[in-house]
Formats: sequence, structure tokens, C-alpha cells
Amino acid sequence: MTGKTLLDIRGVHTFYGNIQALNGVDVTVNDGEIVALIGANGAGKSTLMMTIFGAPRARSGKIVFAGTDITQLPTHEIARLRIAQSPEGRRIFPRMTVLENLQMGASLDKMKHFDEDVEKVFVLFPRLKERIDQRGGTLSGGEQQMLSIGRALMARPKLLLLDEPSLGLAPLVVKQIFDAIRELNRTQGLTVFLVEQNAFGALKLATRGYVMVNGNVTMSGTGKQLLADPDVRAAYLEGGRH
Repeated sequence: MTGKTLLDIRGVHTFYGNIQALNGVDVTVNDGEIVALIGANGAGKSTLMMTIFGAPRARSGKIVFAGTDITQLPTHEIARLRIAQSPEGRRIFPRMTVLENLQMGASLDKMKHFDEDVEKVFVLFPRLKERIDQRGGTLSGGEQQMLSIGRALMARPKLLLLDEPSLGLAPLVVKQIFDAIRELNRTQGLTVFLVEQNAFGALKLATRGYVMVNGNVTMSGTGKQLLADPDVRAAYLEGGRH
């Protein structure tokens, strides 16, 4: 069941120096939804994720989260509002153990609910419990992705931003990751904004989706509508089923 608007992105323009990466992007994520943003590599999807967090900052336009204008807020203040991110490339702390990585995620909440929350992460990703004392850098790619998502969940987010969670992973592991996202949304009502090159998997998972081409949102609709759209199928789905 989805509710009111949680994240509202309006007319956002983002630049790297003089190079424009986002060109007047409009995206809405409602409370309780899984929203997917698909597009080719270099379309601007990750830039939008990073712009939500203020690095890089939007040069113009507006980003509102839970009624608060976050467009000009520092990144650490945005995180305190209960937005958590699992960035592209996982970016865990490689020299820290699984447990220490999860403690870093919980530090925003001053570790108040650590024991309870870490158990939830271990139910979602039992492999992490088996690897609890292992250094992050020695985990497989799939385990690192689970740890990255787990660390983000330890901050008790209202909104989880996932940037390319399936990138470079075997199909079986991708299924595990997508099943976990579905379960979080179904059982905890967690709102998820998902950037994915795996368009088929992302749109099957999503309540709604957007298509980005060269820094512009060119299409939007329900996951089912976009999966059925001939243009989307031709551009992103041919041979892309996982």
C-alpha cells in the first residue's frame, strides 16, 4: 500500500564543472513504493542518486524529502533525516569486519537498536552471520553487496537508495538481492528507490519506474507498463532477462 509523496525531485539540473549531467529531472517516490530508474550506462542515473545526497549539489531545481527541502543541505544532515544509500560499487569498509561495518551503519542512530537491527539483517542475509568476523574486503562480490545493503538498513531508513545492486553479480545472487528488497518492502513497508541496468529485474520488482536517457527522464509508468512497452523492450530488455 503506497501513501503520500516521500521524495519529490523537481526540475533538477546537475553539472560536473561545465558538463551537464542532469537536465531538468522530475521524479516522485511515494511512501511504501519501490521505484526503479533504468537506463543505459552513462545516462545520469547514479548522478541523480548522488545529487539527492548533495554531492554533487543540484545547480537548480528542488529536492524535497518528507516535507523538508534538502536541496542545499550538507550530506550528513540529509543522512540524519533517515535516507540511507547503498552506493554503486558497494564501498564497504574493506579492512573492517562484517560486524564493524554494520556498527558503522548503526552509528547514526547511536547504536540504540543495534542488537535488534543486526538480527533483522542476519535473517535477511544469513550469509553475513556466517561471515561476522571476516574482513569486508575478503568477502565475495555478492556478500559485499549484502553487507552494503545491511549497513544501510542499520540506519533505520525511511528511504533506501540502491545504486546498481546487481552489478557484476551472478544471476542467482541477483535473485537473492532482489528477493531481499521485495521482502523489506512487503514486511516493513520500506520505501526503495532503485537504480538498475538490469531493467527486467528492476521493473518486475518495482511499483513504478522511470527511464532516463542522456540526463533526461523520457518515460514513466508502472513496472508492468514499462515492461510491456515496445520501445523499452527494444532498448533495455532484449536478451536482458535475469
